[in-house]
Amino acid sequence: MTFIKSAVIAFSMYSKIPMPQFTWQEKEMKYALCFFPWVGAVIGVLTWGWWKLCESFGIGVFARTAIGTALPLIITGGFHVDGFMDTMDAFHSYQERERKLEILKDSHIGAFSVICLLLYYLIYAGAYSEVEIAGAPLLAAGFFVSRALSGIGVVSIPSAKKSGLLYMFSSRAHERVVKTALYVQLLLAAVFMMVYSLPAGGLTILGAVLTYVYYRHRSLKELGGITGDTAGYFLTLCEGVMVVVIAGCSVAGVI
Repeated sequence: MTFIKSAVIAFSMYSKIPMPQFTWQEKEMKYALCFFPWVGAVIGVLTWGWWKLCESFGIGVFARTAIGTALPLIITGGFHVDGFMDTMDAFHSYQERERKLEILKDSHIGAFSVICLLLYYLIYAGAYSEVEIAGAPLLAAGFFVSRALSGIGVVSIPSAKKSGLLYMFSSRAHERVVKTALYVQLLLAAVFMMVYSLPAGGLTILGAVLTYVYYRHRSLKELGGITGDTAGYFLTLCEGVMVVVIAGCSVAGVI
């Protein structure tokens, strides 16, 4: 029952999928991050289903791209994109660390967040439109991979502050169990992607891992650690990088 409730907490926190309501206990929150990638699995299944629907009914590239791009936003409610926007404002402020952390807490959005979000989705949608049907399984698996890496970051990278949702989850997580579960899930996803297509799957995983390394380095350098907003920034950026890599592989004909 504890693990079932942990899964419910993960879906309640990181998606808009209706879940049973109950008081969250610490013993259940210890394992909630283990199930974070499964929110991505749901998005991946829906993405794959949408692509098969497009193939079956001859739905055009524009609709396929627009709705495919919207699906993660619909399932998550834009939770991670909000973090991406806040982080862009903080990183582009070029202020001292404490001021950047204050900007992250500010509910208002600035010009840089809007500019960066528009730029991101122009690149994301453009790349998405170049992916062929053979690349759809890799796209679907990418949502699982990004969340596995994001969860690993939560329990591996220091928190920039001793408050907030990320600190609550990281401080209460059973670190050994969560790390083991997330690394195993990441490995299984990587094996699936490379068995499906060694060059495309390998390059996609490499892109995701390099994005994680960059995220860790920049967060520690500019903020002294990560926050819930930077975790959303990483997940959003990671998914964008993977879509670009998969699109490149589709164009090159290596899937």
